[in-house]
Amino acid sequence: MNAPSTDQNLLRIVTATPPTTIDQVFSMMDDIDQTLPGSDGLKWFNRLYLDVTKQVRDHPGSGNFADPQWVANLDVVFANLYFKSVGDFLRAPDSAASSWNALFEARRRAGVDRIQFALAGMNAHINHDLALALLQTNAEMDLTPAHDSPEHNDYEHVNDLLETVLPEALNFLAGDKLGELAQDTGKTGRLLAIWSVRAARDLAWDFSDHLRNLTGPFRQTALDSQDGLTGVIGRALLLPV
Repeated sequence: MNAPSTDQNLLRIVTATPPTTIDQVFSMMDDIDQTLPGSDGLKWFNRLYLDVTKQVRDHPGSGNFADPQWVANLDVVFANLYFKSVGDFLRAPDSAASSWNALFEARRRAGVDRIQFALAGMNAHINHDLALALLQTNAEMDLTPAHDSPEHNDYEHVNDLLETVLPEALNFLAGDKLGELAQDTGKTGRLLAIWSVRAARDLAWDFSDHLRNLTGPFRQTALDSQDGLTGVIGRALLLPV
């Protein structure tokens, strides 16, 4: 476990007023980064999330988003689900999702590389949270985007950007630029072969469509099954490589 004061500070950060803009999301992630020590695995997912989101925002590639407001709203809703998951775990670990517990329970485990923590966090966030973020964003904007919609095209454009910037960001974590012992950057390719960000995001889009048509216990069963599978994948990502 982390020192109680560290977790108290972390809880204070993630339970503050939820961000409503991308800049506020960055600010909260930066506060988390400044709070967590290098020995905390959550720091490396948070750092990856912060760096990748900045790169996607600052270098959107060719063309502009067709619906930039939808993209921005989705980013904020998505990030707030991450902050909520951290807060849930810190207040009551048994209440946190299995997908996130895979990372949270291993935060100070010896022998796990920063890259593994980062990808385990992405696995939990995308496989568990992204479908819910899509549903919330679309409901708030009164949209039901189809696969040929501007919103889905923007979503696929983000996939392209992530596939470009993610390996570079992971190699940054594996290198010595942070003033810590360098790690084997060859692990980046092996881990990305296990877990694909594009495949995970595509499944999240389809899962959100599936959830939209479910209610009551049927919806909860689908969410529980997805959460359990995501937890299994997360624990596999955190095994020695």
